[in-house]
Amino acid sequence: MAVAIFVLSSTLNYLDRQLFAALEPVIRKEFALSYEGFGYLITAYALIYAVGAAVLGLTLDRIGLRGGSALTVGLWSIATVGMSWVGGLGSLVGFRMLLGFAQGGGIPATGKAFGTFLPPEERAFGTASNQIGISLGMILAPLWINWATQYFGWRQAFLGPGLLGFLWIPLMWWATKGAPEQAVTQAPAPVGDLLRRRAYWGVLLANGLGMMAYALWSSWTTAYLVKVWGSGELAWLPPVFAVGGGVIGGTLAFRWMKGGLPAPDARRRAAFVGAVVLGLATVAVPAMPSALWAAVAIGMSFLGSLILSVNVYALPLDLFGAGRAGFAVASLTAAYALMQAVTSPLVGRVVDQYGFGPVCWGTAVLPLLGVLVLYSTKE
Repeated sequence: MAVAIFVLSSTLNYLDRQLFAALEPVIRKEFALSYEGFGYLITAYALIYAVGAAVLGLTLDRIGLRGGSALTVGLWSIATVGMSWVGGLGSLVGFRMLLGFAQGGGIPATGKAFGTFLPPEERAFGTASNQIGISLGMILAPLWINWATQYFGWRQAFLGPGLLGFLWIPLMWWATKGAPEQAVTQAPAPVGDLLRRRAYWGVLLANGLGMMAYALWSSWTTAYLVKVWGSGELAWLPPVFAVGGGVIGGTLAFRWMKGGLPAPDARRRAAFVGAVVLGLATVAVPAMPSALWAAVAIGMSFLGSLILSVNVYALPLDLFGAGRAGFAVASLTAAYALMQAVTSPLVGRVVDQYGFGPVCWGTAVLPLLGVLVLYSTKE
């Protein structure tokens, strides 16, 4: 039950986050933005997201999972509800930055929850179930936007999802009260010791490179479908494939561990499989003959991304222990956010000038480089 509650928090996290991506055509039109300009809005969110991941990740380790999670979800719910009162570009950026700071603590909180409530061999399934929760949020966001904007307008569409977070907080306190926790066999390693380990920096760099395709389609799926095929109605479909990717990624690692492979090696092998799948799917997207097939190809790219990510995000629990799970997973989250911050305006500029083709080709290569980093920094 405790794990399921934190998976639900990820659904709310990504529902609130992806409302903005689903509204890309509306926001670009209202504020007269180019694709590059929209990319800078993503950058503003991602930069403060990286800061929030670091700050709130340490906070989770210091004040505990329950208090830190309540703080995180409460802050991002305030930011989401605040979007209902956006008056201009400045207030839009302000609320997005508050949302980014608060949501930086979301993935570290779930990672710490899995380290707290699950044994090591089940943690990849924990991250897989979390990705199912994330994918559900990504599926619901465009569906909700398509319906809510017809009746309430795009600003008011943020109100309902934002209020759900305030309901989650007391539910979490109730569900985790008395839940059995994994025994802590050793004291958390000092943060300074972590920073001196090559495996720590290797996982960070690998995550930044490996999650490029995920970052691309999380922010630009609606933009791609509207630009190339004239409609974003199928933007809900690609995240459906991510559910399968999470399950496959967890299953692969679990089976290889049961076969005797050490947990970190099993996760690296699964990450390689994911990188190959997402690379092939991503380069295929521009060649698809219809919007439906393009959405399917984007979905397969998502699937490969999730095979990779559920294992990369489980690696810190294997390497550094549950006592430093908040900080370690927050570091991965920050690496992802910094990558997204740097690349989003570049993606927009390339799309403005050349379309999505070059973006897809470049994105397909980076995850394989990320897996190479995982193997080369192995301790």
